[in-house]
Amino acid sequence: MAKSGDALENPVTGERLVFRRTAAETGGEALEYELVFRPKGFVVQQHLHPAQSERHEVVEGELGLELPSGRRVLRPGDVVDVPAGTPHRLYAAGEGAVHAVFELRPALRTEELLSRFFQLANDGKVNSKGNPGLLDLAQIAREFEAEGYATRPPLALQRALLGPLAAYARQAEAPYLFVDEWDVDAPPEAVFDALADARTYPRWWTPVYLAAEADGPPAVGTTARQHFKGRLPYTLKTSSTIVALDRPRRIEADVVGDLSGTGIWTLTAKNGGTHVRFDWQVNADRPLLRYLSPVLRPLFRWNHNWAIACAMRGLEPYARRNATQA
Repeated sequence: MAKSGDALENPVTGERLVFRRTAAETGGEALEYELVFRPKGFVVQQHLHPAQSERHEVVEGELGLELPSGRRVLRPGDVVDVPAGTPHRLYAAGEGAVHAVFELRPALRTEELLSRFFQLANDGKVNSKGNPGLLDLAQIAREFEAEGYATRPPLALQRALLGPLAAYARQAEAPYLFVDEWDVDAPPEAVFDALADARTYPRWWTPVYLAAEADGPPAVGTTARQHFKGRLPYTLKTSSTIVALDRPRRIEADVVGDLSGTGIWTLTAKNGGTHVRFDWQVNADRPLLRYLSPVLRPLFRWNHNWAIACAMRGLEPYARRNATQA
């Protein structure tokens, strides 16, 4: 939850937002923030806030404001209130950036909406004008309709077009949840050492792992970088950082890259060998994989099952060989 003085930065458009008064601080009555920006993205489209009035005050620069009554260029000291439900748009009136103060009444969820846009920019999910991709835009449009929407095309048509896309986007963002278990005829210590050290993967987890390197031996905080493939015609690159290590029982790592999420290996001694459980929860962050995720989810699961079968085949002889040599 934001508080007064908190700032949001947009590395794509150069916008910088500083909250002056938040919804929590005003009991939901108002949201006030400063913004240094060049009008781009949603604000340059004609839009309206159905239940909120919006106050515009220019501190520095020149800001164009288009209303049903006509256009006006706001300069330092100028203040304009736009009543709720009034179509309007902002546009660049000068060459430089604009420093302005905006106040919306009531606050509703505008704070969350602004934070969402800035987070997408920081995640590299907007274009040069600050607009999100189609799936993100559909979700935002449906989730924050009460805070504002474009006046064209008509709202009924927007709902008809963006509603199914928003549902598709929710499916695309749903994480993959995999749980795999099998028994390995090798001591837990040897199995643990193989699984904890990603540098060993290209030796035994073949042909899945093409390359792997790490900052050093397995330890909490150690980061490894992996390049791997499945049966599908693409390769993936990830970085995994160990966040928990309990030899020879448990390994937990956070993963970022083409896939992001968490992997947990749990090892239990069983009949002189080791029972292995792998909990893998990830999202597909590569854009094409994300967009195709709802359609190809069964195929991705088939691909995962093949990769795990390769692990089952390679882990046991590798761990047994290392246990014998120890």
